[in-house]
Amino acid sequence: MPRFAYTARDRAGKSVASDVDAPTRKDALRLLGARGLQVMSVTETATATPARKSAGASTGGAKKPAAAPARKGRREAGTPTRKECLPFLEALHDLATSGLSAGEAVRLLSVRIKEPKLRALCAGIWEQISEGAPLSRAMAASPEVFDPSITNLIQAGEATGSLNDTLARLIAHLTEQRELRRQLLTALAYPIFMVAVAGGVILFFLLFLLPRLKTLLTSLGGKMPASTSLLINFSEFALSPYGVATLILAIIGLSSFIGWRQTAAGRIATDSWLLKLPLTGPFIVSQTVLAFAQTLSVLLENGITAAEALRMTEKQIDNTVHREAFKTATARVLEGEALSVALTRTGCFPDLVLDRLAVGENTGNVVPSLKQIAIAYQKQISNQLNMFTKVIASGVLMAVFIFVGFIAFAIVSAVFQVSASFKMGG
Repeated sequence: MPRFAYTARDRAGKSVASDVDAPTRKDALRLLGARGLQVMSVTETATATPARKSAGASTGGAKKPAAAPARKGRREAGTPTRKECLPFLEALHDLATSGLSAGEAVRLLSVRIKEPKLRALCAGIWEQISEGAPLSRAMAASPEVFDPSITNLIQAGEATGSLNDTLARLIAHLTEQRELRRQLLTALAYPIFMVAVAGGVILFFLLFLLPRLKTLLTSLGGKMPASTSLLINFSEFALSPYGVATLILAIIGLSSFIGWRQTAAGRIATDSWLLKLPLTGPFIVSQTVLAFAQTLSVLLENGITAAEALRMTEKQIDNTVHREAFKTATARVLEGEALSVALTRTGCFPDLVLDRLAVGENTGNVVPSLKQIAIAYQKQISNQLNMFTKVIASGVLMAVFIFVGFIAFAIVSAVFQVSASFKMGG
Protein backbone atom coordinates (compact mmCIF):
# COMPACT_ATOMS: atom_id res chain seq x y z
CA MET A 1 0.00 0.00 0.00
CA PRO A 2 1.34 3.50 -0.76
CA ARG A 3 2.81 5.54 2.07
CA PHE A 4 2.19 9.27 2.40
CA ALA A 5 4.24 11.75 4.39
CA TYR A 6 2.25 14.59 5.89
CA THR A 7 2.51 17.70 7.99
CA ALA A 8 -0.50 18.84 9.98
CA ARG A 9 -1.70 20.59 13.10
CA ASP A 10 -3.51 18.79 15.88
CA ARG A 11 -6.46 20.15 17.84
CA ALA A 12 -4.12 21.98 20.19
CA GLY A 13 -2.48 23.78 17.27
CA LYS A 14 0.83 21.89 17.47
CA SER A 15 2.66 20.88 14.29
CA VAL A 16 2.78 17.14 13.54
CA ALA A 17 4.95 15.45 10.88
CA SER A 18 4.63 11.73 10.20
CA ASP A 19 3.44 9.26 7.55
CA VAL A 20 0.40 7.12 6.96
CA ASP A 21 -0.53 4.16 4.74
CA ALA A 22 -3.55 4.59 2.52
CA PRO A 23 -4.75 3.30 -0.88
CA THR A 24 -4.93 6.82 -2.37
CA ARG A 25 -4.08 10.38 -1.42
CA LYS A 26 -7.76 11.12 -0.93
CA ASP A 27 -8.06 8.21 1.52
CA ALA A 28 -5.00 9.50 3.38
CA LEU A 29 -6.62 12.93 3.74
CA ARG A 30 -9.84 11.40 5.02
CA LEU A 31 -7.96 9.23 7.51
CA LEU A 32 -6.00 12.21 8.85
CA GLY A 33 -9.15 14.31 9.03
CA ALA A 34 -10.84 11.58 11.08
CA ARG A 35 -7.96 11.80 13.54
CA GLY A 36 -8.74 15.48 14.07
CA LEU A 37 -5.68 16.77 12.21
CA GLN A 38 -5.63 19.93 10.11
CA VAL A 39 -3.58 18.80 7.09
CA MET A 40 -1.02 21.24 5.70
CA SER A 41 0.64 19.01 3.07
CA VAL A 42 0.56 15.37 1.92
CA THR A 43 3.09 13.75 -0.44
CA GLU A 44 3.53 10.14 -1.51
CA THR A 45 6.91 8.74 -0.36
CA ALA A 46 6.76 5.00 -1.21
CA THR A 47 6.12 3.54 -4.64
CA ALA A 48 3.62 0.71 -4.62
CA THR A 49 3.82 -2.39 -6.79
CA PRO A 50 1.95 -2.24 -10.11
CA ALA A 51 -0.71 -4.49 -8.68
CA ARG A 52 -1.11 -2.25 -5.67
CA LYS A 53 -1.11 0.85 -7.85
CA SER A 54 -3.72 -0.69 -10.00
CA ALA A 55 -5.74 -1.54 -6.93
CA GLY A 56 -5.23 1.96 -5.61
CA ALA A 57 -6.26 3.43 -8.93
CA SER A 58 -9.31 1.26 -9.06
CA THR A 59 -10.14 2.28 -5.51
CA GLY A 60 -9.73 5.93 -6.39
CA GLY A 61 -11.70 5.36 -9.58
CA ALA A 62 -14.45 3.77 -7.59
CA LYS A 63 -14.62 6.72 -5.27
CA LYS A 64 -14.31 9.57 -7.76
CA PRO A 65 -17.81 9.18 -9.19
CA ALA A 66 -19.10 9.96 -5.69
CA ALA A 67 -18.08 13.60 -6.29
CA ALA A 68 -20.10 13.79 -9.48
CA PRO A 69 -23.49 13.80 -7.72
CA ALA A 70 -22.27 16.79 -5.69
CA ARG A 71 -21.58 18.74 -8.88
CA LYS A 72 -24.88 17.64 -10.34
CA GLY A 73 -26.70 18.52 -7.12
CA ARG A 74 -25.10 21.96 -7.16
CA ARG A 75 -26.33 22.62 -10.66
CA GLU A 76 -29.83 21.38 -9.80
CA ALA A 77 -30.01 23.34 -6.55
CA GLY A 78 -28.84 26.56 -8.16
CA THR A 79 -25.83 28.72 -7.45
CA PRO A 80 -25.31 29.53 -3.76
CA THR A 81 -25.27 33.22 -2.87
CA ARG A 82 -23.98 35.46 -0.06
CA LYS A 83 -26.99 34.40 2.02
CA GLU A 84 -25.43 30.95 2.51
CA CYS A 85 -22.18 32.35 3.95
CA LEU A 86 -23.28 32.96 7.55
CA PRO A 87 -25.35 29.74 7.92
CA PHE A 88 -22.39 27.72 6.61
CA LEU A 89 -19.93 29.34 9.04
CA GLU A 90 -22.35 28.86 11.96
CA ALA A 91 -22.87 25.16 11.16
CA LEU A 92 -19.13 24.64 10.63
CA HIS A 93 -18.31 26.35 13.95
CA ASP A 94 -20.85 24.22 15.82
CA LEU A 95 -19.29 20.99 14.56
CA ALA A 96 -15.68 22.19 14.89
CA THR A 97 -16.19 23.18 18.52
CA SER A 98 -17.62 19.69 19.13
CA GLY A 99 -14.23 18.17 18.29
CA LEU A 100 -14.48 17.44 14.57
CA SER A 101 -11.80 18.62 12.18
CA ALA A 102 -12.81 21.20 9.59
CA GLY A 103 -12.70 18.62 6.78
CA GLU A 104 -14.87 16.09 8.61
CA ALA A 105 -17.28 18.85 9.63
CA VAL A 106 -17.72 19.93 6.00
CA ARG A 107 -18.16 16.30 4.90
CA LEU A 108 -20.85 15.79 7.51
CA LEU A 109 -22.61 19.01 6.53
CA SER A 110 -22.62 17.99 2.84
CA VAL A 111 -24.60 14.89 3.83
CA ARG A 112 -26.86 16.09 6.66
CA ILE A 113 -28.00 19.60 5.61
CA LYS A 114 -31.41 19.66 3.93
CA GLU A 115 -31.49 23.20 2.50
CA PRO A 116 -30.60 22.71 -1.22
CA LYS A 117 -28.28 25.67 -1.83
CA LEU A 118 -26.43 25.28 1.46
CA ARG A 119 -26.04 21.56 0.88
CA ALA A 120 -24.71 22.20 -2.62
CA LEU A 121 -22.21 24.70 -1.19
CA CYS A 122 -20.99 22.19 1.41
CA ALA A 123 -20.73 19.47 -1.25
CA GLY A 124 -18.61 21.71 -3.46
CA ILE A 125 -16.30 22.67 -0.59
CA TRP A 126 -15.97 19.04 0.52
CA GLU A 127 -15.07 18.03 -3.03
CA GLN A 128 -12.18 20.53 -2.95
CA ILE A 129 -11.04 19.41 0.52
CA SER A 130 -11.14 15.73 -0.42
CA GLU A 131 -8.75 16.48 -3.27
CA GLY A 132 -6.22 17.99 -0.84
CA ALA A 133 -7.17 21.67 -0.71
CA PRO A 134 -7.24 23.40 2.70
CA LEU A 135 -10.53 24.88 3.88
CA SER A 136 -9.58 28.45 2.93
CA ARG A 137 -8.72 27.50 -0.66
CA ALA A 138 -11.88 25.39 -0.95
CA MET A 139 -13.98 28.34 0.20
CA ALA A 140 -12.13 30.69 -2.16
CA ALA A 141 -13.40 28.53 -5.05
CA SER A 142 -16.89 29.97 -4.30
CA PRO A 143 -16.30 33.75 -4.60
CA GLU A 144 -20.03 34.31 -5.11
CA VAL A 145 -20.50 33.24 -1.47
CA PHE A 146 -17.28 34.10 0.38
CA ASP A 147 -15.65 37.51 0.27
CA PRO A 148 -11.83 37.48 -0.07
CA SER A 149 -11.55 38.98 3.41
CA ILE A 150 -13.38 35.94 4.81
CA THR A 151 -11.16 33.40 3.06
CA ASN A 152 -8.04 35.30 4.13
CA LEU A 153 -9.21 35.21 7.73
CA ILE A 154 -9.86 31.47 7.49
CA GLN A 155 -6.37 31.01 6.01
CA ALA A 156 -4.86 32.96 8.91
CA GLY A 157 -6.82 30.83 11.39
CA GLU A 158 -5.53 27.65 9.76
CA ALA A 159 -1.94 28.88 9.83
CA THR A 160 -2.09 29.83 13.52
CA GLY A 161 -4.16 26.82 14.65
CA SER A 162 -6.98 29.08 15.91
CA LEU A 163 -9.64 28.27 13.32
CA ASN A 164 -12.44 27.98 15.89
CA ASP A 165 -11.70 31.40 17.36
CA THR A 166 -11.53 32.88 13.87
CA LEU A 167 -14.90 31.36 12.98
CA ALA A 168 -16.44 32.77 16.18
CA ARG A 169 -15.19 36.29 15.41
CA LEU A 170 -16.35 36.04 11.80
CA ILE A 171 -19.81 34.87 12.85
CA ALA A 172 -20.13 37.74 15.32
CA HIS A 173 -19.01 40.24 12.67
CA LEU A 174 -21.38 38.94 9.98
CA THR A 175 -24.26 38.73 12.46
CA GLU A 176 -23.79 42.40 13.32
CA GLN A 177 -23.82 43.30 9.62
CA ARG A 178 -26.98 41.24 9.04
CA GLU A 179 -28.69 42.92 11.99
CA LEU A 180 -27.79 46.36 10.58
CA ARG A 181 -29.29 45.44 7.19
CA ARG A 182 -32.42 44.15 8.92
CA GLN A 183 -32.78 47.41 10.85
CA LEU A 184 -32.38 49.39 7.63
CA LEU A 185 -35.05 47.37 5.83
CA THR A 186 -37.37 47.62 8.82
CA ALA A 187 -36.86 51.37 8.98
CA LEU A 188 -37.68 51.78 5.30
CA ALA A 189 -40.68 49.40 5.26
CA TYR A 190 -43.15 51.74 7.01
CA PRO A 191 -42.36 54.87 4.96
CA ILE A 192 -42.59 52.85 1.74
CA PHE A 193 -45.96 51.46 2.86
CA MET A 194 -47.21 54.94 3.66
CA VAL A 195 -46.08 56.27 0.26
CA ALA A 196 -47.85 53.38 -1.49
CA VAL A 197 -51.10 54.00 0.43
CA ALA A 198 -50.90 57.75 -0.18
CA GLY A 199 -50.30 57.16 -3.88
CA GLY A 200 -53.31 54.88 -4.03
CA VAL A 201 -55.55 57.46 -2.34
CA ILE A 202 -54.37 60.24 -4.65
CA LEU A 203 -54.90 58.12 -7.77
CA PHE A 204 -58.38 57.16 -6.57
CA PHE A 205 -59.40 60.81 -6.18
CA LEU A 206 -57.83 62.02 -9.40
CA LEU A 207 -58.78 59.16 -11.73
CA PHE A 208 -62.07 57.93 -10.29
CA LEU A 209 -63.80 60.44 -8.03
CA LEU A 210 -63.07 63.79 -9.67
CA PRO A 211 -64.23 62.88 -13.23
CA ARG A 212 -67.60 61.79 -11.78
CA LEU A 213 -67.77 64.90 -9.66
CA LYS A 214 -67.21 67.03 -12.75
CA THR A 215 -70.04 65.25 -14.57
CA LEU A 216 -72.38 65.85 -11.63
CA LEU A 217 -71.47 69.52 -11.21
CA THR A 218 -71.70 70.19 -14.94
CA SER A 219 -75.18 68.68 -15.10
CA LEU A 220 -76.30 70.86 -12.19
CA GLY A 221 -74.88 73.98 -13.79
CA GLY A 222 -73.19 76.91 -12.14
CA LYS A 223 -69.61 78.06 -11.94
CA MET A 224 -67.12 75.83 -10.10
CA PRO A 225 -64.63 77.29 -7.60
CA ALA A 226 -61.00 77.71 -8.63
CA SER A 227 -59.80 74.88 -6.35
CA THR A 228 -62.30 72.44 -7.89
CA SER A 229 -61.42 73.53 -11.44
CA LEU A 230 -57.72 73.04 -10.68
CA LEU A 231 -58.25 69.47 -9.47
CA ILE A 232 -60.52 68.54 -12.34
CA ASN A 233 -58.15 70.01 -14.95
CA PHE A 234 -55.27 68.09 -13.38
CA SER A 235 -57.33 64.89 -13.48
CA GLU A 236 -58.19 65.43 -17.15
CA PHE A 237 -54.53 66.05 -17.99
CA ALA A 238 -53.50 62.86 -16.21
CA LEU A 239 -56.00 60.83 -18.26
CA SER A 240 -55.17 62.54 -21.57
CA PRO A 241 -52.46 61.38 -24.04
CA TYR A 242 -50.25 64.22 -22.80
CA GLY A 243 -50.46 62.89 -19.28
CA VAL A 244 -49.58 59.35 -20.38
CA ALA A 245 -46.67 60.70 -22.44
CA THR A 246 -45.45 62.69 -19.42
CA LEU A 247 -45.56 59.53 -17.28
CA ILE A 248 -43.62 57.55 -19.90
CA LEU A 249 -40.99 60.29 -20.13
CA ALA A 250 -40.69 60.33 -16.34
CA ILE A 251 -40.12 56.55 -16.30
CA ILE A 252 -37.54 56.84 -19.08
CA GLY A 253 -35.79 59.65 -17.21
CA LEU A 254 -35.71 57.64 -13.98
CA SER A 255 -34.37 54.58 -15.79
CA SER A 256 -31.68 56.69 -17.46
CA PHE A 257 -30.67 58.16 -14.11
CA ILE A 258 -30.41 54.70 -12.55
CA GLY A 259 -28.34 53.51 -15.49
CA TRP A 260 -26.06 56.54 -15.22
CA ARG A 261 -25.58 55.87 -11.51
CA GLN A 262 -24.27 52.40 -12.38
CA THR A 263 -21.36 54.00 -14.27
CA ALA A 264 -18.18 55.02 -12.45
CA ALA A 265 -18.70 58.75 -13.03
CA GLY A 266 -22.37 58.57 -12.08
CA ARG A 267 -21.67 56.63 -8.89
CA ILE A 268 -19.06 59.15 -7.75
CA ALA A 269 -21.33 62.12 -8.55
CA THR A 270 -24.43 60.70 -6.83
CA ASP A 271 -22.45 59.51 -3.81
CA SER A 272 -21.05 63.02 -3.49
CA TRP A 273 -24.58 64.49 -3.65
CA LEU A 274 -25.86 62.08 -0.99
CA LEU A 275 -23.13 63.22 1.40
CA LYS A 276 -24.43 66.80 1.15
CA LEU A 277 -28.06 65.99 2.03
CA PRO A 278 -29.19 66.72 5.63
CA LEU A 279 -30.32 63.21 6.64
CA THR A 280 -28.39 60.89 4.34
CA GLY A 281 -25.02 62.62 4.74
CA PRO A 282 -24.54 61.92 8.49
CA PHE A 283 -25.97 58.43 8.04
CA ILE A 284 -23.45 57.56 5.29
CA VAL A 285 -20.60 58.88 7.45
CA SER A 286 -21.78 56.64 10.30
CA GLN A 287 -21.96 53.66 7.93
CA THR A 288 -18.41 54.30 6.73
CA VAL A 289 -17.05 54.56 10.28
CA LEU A 290 -18.86 51.37 11.33
CA ALA A 291 -17.64 49.38 8.31
CA PHE A 292 -14.09 50.65 8.86
CA ALA A 293 -14.01 49.89 12.61
CA GLN A 294 -15.76 46.51 12.43
CA THR A 295 -13.80 45.13 9.50
CA LEU A 296 -10.36 46.40 10.48
CA SER A 297 -10.70 45.18 14.08
CA VAL A 298 -11.69 41.67 12.98
CA LEU A 299 -8.88 41.46 10.43
CA LEU A 300 -6.17 42.71 12.77
CA GLU A 301 -7.42 40.52 15.62
CA ASN A 302 -7.07 37.43 13.44
CA GLY A 303 -3.45 38.07 12.47
CA ILE A 304 -3.87 39.74 9.07
CA THR A 305 -1.05 42.20 8.38
CA ALA A 306 -1.89 45.90 8.65
CA ALA A 307 -1.28 46.53 4.93
CA GLU A 308 -3.53 43.67 3.82
CA ALA A 309 -6.16 44.52 6.43
CA LEU A 310 -6.38 48.13 5.23
CA ARG A 311 -6.77 47.02 1.60
CA MET A 312 -9.56 44.61 2.56
CA THR A 313 -11.27 47.24 4.71
CA GLU A 314 -11.27 49.64 1.77
CA LYS A 315 -13.47 47.22 -0.20
CA GLN A 316 -16.09 47.18 2.57
CA ILE A 317 -16.77 50.94 2.31
CA ASP A 318 -19.83 51.51 0.12
CA ASN A 319 -19.60 55.22 -0.61
CA THR A 320 -17.13 55.73 -3.47
CA VAL A 321 -16.03 59.18 -2.25
CA HIS A 322 -15.09 57.77 1.15
CA ARG A 323 -13.54 54.69 -0.46
CA GLU A 324 -11.20 56.75 -2.62
CA ALA A 325 -10.26 58.91 0.37
CA PHE A 326 -9.55 55.80 2.43
CA LYS A 327 -7.44 54.38 -0.40
CA THR A 328 -5.31 57.52 -0.32
CA ALA A 329 -4.99 57.23 3.46
CA THR A 330 -3.92 53.59 3.12
CA ALA A 331 -1.14 54.62 0.75
CA ARG A 332 0.09 57.17 3.32
CA VAL A 333 0.01 54.55 6.09
CA LEU A 334 2.12 52.19 3.97
CA GLU A 335 4.62 55.02 3.59
CA GLY A 336 4.97 55.19 7.39
CA GLU A 337 2.33 57.69 8.46
CA ALA A 338 0.12 56.95 11.47
CA LEU A 339 -3.39 55.74 10.60
CA SER A 340 -5.13 58.44 12.63
CA VAL A 341 -3.07 61.16 10.93
CA ALA A 342 -3.70 59.72 7.46
CA LEU A 343 -7.46 59.53 8.10
CA THR A 344 -7.48 63.11 9.38
CA ARG A 345 -6.31 64.28 5.95
CA THR A 346 -9.33 62.66 4.27
CA GLY A 347 -11.87 64.87 6.02
CA CYS A 348 -14.33 61.95 6.05
CA PHE A 349 -14.05 60.81 9.66
CA PRO A 350 -15.41 62.64 12.73
CA ASP A 351 -12.86 64.17 15.09
CA LEU A 352 -13.92 62.01 18.04
CA VAL A 353 -13.28 58.83 16.03
CA LEU A 354 -9.83 60.05 15.09
CA ASP A 355 -9.07 60.95 18.72
CA ARG A 356 -10.06 57.47 19.91
CA LEU A 357 -7.97 55.88 17.20
CA ALA A 358 -4.96 58.06 18.04
CA VAL A 359 -5.20 57.04 21.70
CA GLY A 360 -5.33 53.38 20.67
CA GLU A 361 -2.24 53.80 18.51
CA ASN A 362 -0.31 55.56 21.27
CA THR A 363 -1.16 52.90 23.85
CA GLY A 364 -0.80 49.92 21.52
CA ASN A 365 -4.51 49.05 21.82
CA VAL A 366 -5.73 49.71 18.29
CA VAL A 367 -8.07 46.70 18.13
CA PRO A 368 -9.90 47.50 21.42
CA SER A 369 -10.25 51.13 20.30
CA LEU A 370 -11.73 50.02 16.98
CA LYS A 371 -14.17 47.73 18.78
CA GLN A 372 -15.33 50.58 21.02
CA ILE A 373 -15.82 52.80 17.97
CA ALA A 374 -17.84 50.05 16.26
CA ILE A 375 -20.11 49.59 19.29
CA ALA A 376 -20.71 53.32 19.61
CA TYR A 377 -21.54 53.78 15.92
CA GLN A 378 -23.77 50.74 15.79
CA LYS A 379 -25.94 52.41 18.44
CA GLN A 380 -25.72 55.73 16.59
CA ILE A 381 -26.89 54.15 13.34
CA SER A 382 -29.84 52.56 15.13
CA ASN A 383 -30.83 55.97 16.49
CA GLN A 384 -30.41 57.57 13.06
CA LEU A 385 -32.62 54.90 11.49
CA ASN A 386 -35.34 55.49 14.07
CA MET A 387 -35.19 59.24 13.47
CA PHE A 388 -35.17 58.71 9.70
CA THR A 389 -38.28 56.54 9.96
CA LYS A 390 -40.14 59.11 12.05
CA VAL A 391 -39.24 62.01 9.76
CA ILE A 392 -40.24 60.20 6.56
CA ALA A 393 -43.45 58.81 8.05
CA SER A 394 -44.45 62.22 9.44
CA GLY A 395 -43.69 63.93 6.14
CA VAL A 396 -45.73 61.41 4.14
CA LEU A 397 -48.68 61.61 6.54
CA MET A 398 -48.64 65.41 6.47
CA ALA A 399 -48.56 65.46 2.67
CA VAL A 400 -51.47 63.02 2.48
CA PHE A 401 -53.53 64.97 5.00
CA ILE A 402 -52.89 68.25 3.17
CA PHE A 403 -53.83 66.78 -0.21
CA VAL A 404 -56.95 65.00 1.07
CA GLY A 405 -57.95 68.14 2.95
CA PHE A 406 -57.54 70.20 -0.22
CA ILE A 407 -59.71 67.73 -2.17
CA ALA A 408 -62.38 67.82 0.55
CA PHE A 409 -62.31 71.63 0.51
CA ALA A 410 -62.62 71.66 -3.29
CA ILE A 411 -65.61 69.30 -3.23
CA VAL A 412 -67.43 71.11 -0.41
CA SER A 413 -66.76 74.46 -2.08
CA ALA A 414 -68.23 73.16 -5.32
CA VAL A 415 -71.34 71.88 -3.55
CA PHE A 416 -71.88 75.22 -1.80
CA GLN A 417 -71.27 77.07 -5.06
CA VAL A 418 -73.87 75.01 -6.88
CA SER A 419 -76.36 75.38 -4.00
CA ALA A 420 -75.91 79.13 -4.04
CA SER A 421 -76.50 79.21 -7.80
CA PHE A 422 -79.76 77.31 -7.32
CA LYS A 423 -80.93 79.74 -4.62
CA MET A 424 -80.08 82.75 -6.75
CA GLY A 425 -81.89 81.22 -9.68
CA GLY A 426 -84.90 80.48 -7.49
